[in-house]
Amino acid sequence: MSNLLAAVGRAQLRTLEERVQARRAIFERYVRGLSHLPGLAFQPEAPWGRHTRWLSVMLVDEEAFGLGPEAIRQALEANGIETRPVWKPLHLQPIFQGAEKVGGEVAESLFRRGLCLPSGSSLAQEEQDRVIQAIQSLATL
Repeated sequence: MSNLLAAVGRAQLRTLEERVQARRAIFERYVRGLSHLPGLAFQPEAPWGRHTRWLSVMLVDEEAFGLGPEAIRQALEANGIETRPVWKPLHLQPIFQGAEKVGGEVAESLFRRGLCLPSGSSLAQEEQDRVIQAIQSLATL
């Protein structure tokens, strides 16, 4: 890491707790607004730690919700809402095809069922409400 990047990182440490609190609040609003819908769930916080909720990942049961994560992503994109799939596990990347792996089932499941919702620290409540309402409207299709 260069000295310049280290200085920027060090300066950002002053606002780290604020950013974590903002992202945790965003995650909780998604949970309150969406987890009652069939087929949508969010990962709970482990009892031994404190999650930063840097990403708000929604897990989708396609059969119960009626649409899978990719269909939801495309519908939201059509409404100007940017989401993204959960990162593809390394052992599924073409470069690692045929490489030895141990486990991987959890990562594969999260990749298959997960969708990262907008969760930037500066996301306004009105913007988040728009995301929640758009997903709620998909549940009625």
